[in-house]
Amino acid sequence: MAPGPLSREAGKTRAALYHAGMPRPVHAIISIPALRRNLSRARELAPHSKTWAVIKANAYGHGLDNALEAFADADGLALIEFDRAQQLRRAGWRKPLLMLEGAFDFDDTALAAREGLSLVVHEPRQIEWLARLPSDRQLPVCLKFNSGMNRLGFDARAMQAAWARLATLPAVGAITLVSHFANSDLAGGADEAIERFDAATAELPGERSLANSAAVLAVPASHRDWIRPGIMLYGATPFGERSAADCGLRPAMRLHSRLIAIQQLAPGDAVGYGSRFVAERPTRIGVVACGYADGYPRHAPNGTPVAVAGVRTGTVGRVAMDMLMVDLGPVPEAGIGAEVELWGDRIPLDEVAQASGTIGYELMCALAPRVPVRVERED
Repeated sequence: MAPGPLSREAGKTRAALYHAGMPRPVHAIISIPALRRNLSRARELAPHSKTWAVIKANAYGHGLDNALEAFADADGLALIEFDRAQQLRRAGWRKPLLMLEGAFDFDDTALAAREGLSLVVHEPRQIEWLARLPSDRQLPVCLKFNSGMNRLGFDARAMQAAWARLATLPAVGAITLVSHFANSDLAGGADEAIERFDAATAELPGERSLANSAAVLAVPASHRDWIRPGIMLYGATPFGERSAADCGLRPAMRLHSRLIAIQQLAPGDAVGYGSRFVAERPTRIGVVACGYADGYPRHAPNGTPVAVAGVRTGTVGRVAMDMLMVDLGPVPEAGIGAEVELWGDRIPLDEVAQASGTIGYELMCALAPRVPVRVERED
């Protein structure tokens, strides 16, 4: 496959600003080799399964064009946005494209038929839209079973009836059976869901797909015909107590900036909005050009990990729209212009997320359009 360019005006703007020497130093780095390695890790863990690489939400903030390049060896891509699926087809992707939430109306169903998309079917209206399609082109579908998540999908009785109805439709091709886990990140958390799925589908033909990232990493019994890795492809962990490095994953997004000012606080001095940090002793702090308008979590508390000039330290004070502050006590030699890693190789994204009471998924997806992005194509 030789993908063509996607519609990436925002990406071009970012790159132009970065390479033109945009004075504000915050920038993100996306690593194509890391993305490739993480896909390889998923395939190593499930060597007998085909792989749908999940690229919804602009590839978890990493860019569809980068995902298309990095995941060229995947057996299929999975997303929810129909306009993005069209872009992927225009860019040259000819392998399966799975629409994870299925069609939202009949027009989506017709578009799927034109573009050769695979549709998840999780409710009766979607079946009736398929019934309205002409029979000149059969559409692959994934019939979804509700194994306990209680969001999308048919229960055991409705699953049988839905399969029977789909099997009669001239426009429906292969029917794959799928489900999604609520608790596969917990030890034994997928066991009951797998049992329910197997019991409900025992007499139904077709391929199966169950495993999300946590199940790919920890539940071999779920691997079946297709796996659907998502967060692990981007180098973050789906587990609360197991790091991405422990899972054999590499960070694919790094967020960097520099110190733009230094302040010396005396005991009793405060810094930032709300005076949330008050110095107990003479304290040297650095001001970093990065804030919540760049995608850094506003609710990050004092002590959220950050690296300055390669030395681990922590934030102080409240994160502002364009700036945050860090303690320079552990790195007294740092001056204005010193390199700052907000997350990446030294500071795992998941540590920042955990300190901020959120998850890595949210931080990746929150990267702001104003942040220039540089793409690494070699290690």
